[in-house]
Amino acid sequence: MTTPRLVATDLDGTLVRSDGTISPYTAEVLAAVEALGTPVVFVTGRPLRWTAVLFDHVGEHGLAVVSNGALVWDVARHEPRLERPIEPDVALGVARDLRAALPELRFAVETVEGWSMEPGYARHDADQEHGFDARQESSLEDLLGQPVLKLLGRQDDADPDDLVAAAVRAVGDRVNVTHSSFPLLEISAAAVTKASTLALLCADLGIEAAEVMAFGDMPNDLPMLTWAGTSYSMADAHPSVVAAADHVAPGHDEDGVAQVLAGVFDL
Repeated sequence: MTTPRLVATDLDGTLVRSDGTISPYTAEVLAAVEALGTPVVFVTGRPLRWTAVLFDHVGEHGLAVVSNGALVWDVARHEPRLERPIEPDVALGVARDLRAALPELRFAVETVEGWSMEPGYARHDADQEHGFDARQESSLEDLLGQPVLKLLGRQDDADPDDLVAAAVRAVGDRVNVTHSSFPLLEISAAAVTKASTLALLCADLGIEAAEVMAFGDMPNDLPMLTWAGTSYSMADAHPSVVAAADHVAPGHDEDGVAQVLAGVFDL
């Protein structure tokens, strides 16, 4: 296997353990790979506020791809490097059509500044744990009056795969719809995926897709895994991810990403 010029890794269910931390061993391996001159880029569905707690592990390149590719964040400068939002008219039309097709769905939005939700949307556990407050909006029009990084649709009693399938039937290809583990639609602008934003970042660095090694575990990782020259699913990944990846790494609680990188880079 050719040594990659860039490593791209998802966080939850991939690099991060079930307790929400990166192990000392994984941190050591990431630092060693960076010291060899190979950037390790976090590419996550997490919003910025949830990703910031892991920024100590971002290497000298100082970049993280968050919100499923809607934002590239410059960690050192504390500012956006690239924003790829959904425009208000598109988001509002999509939300109205989803509400008609899935009446129990409740919506929230992610922006660079934070997040907002409509009445009835259940706050995420991570937001409650860390005290990240959401702005309450009384209508879809107020919620979607500005460009948003992600439109979120939550229906707690639904099967995640079935929920995505129903949403795609309702909205077609106007936006990109995926999920990461539970019945929460994660909706981005039509051309925005982890893969498309990672490709832009790699182009700036002069790195080809064939030179990228990627790790992931959920359907929102599929575009990145199929784009990268070498891909790994985690052993405990969604079945569609295991089927699509070139290789299978040990599970995230076994430091699977670090185990693979230690072998590839002969650490």
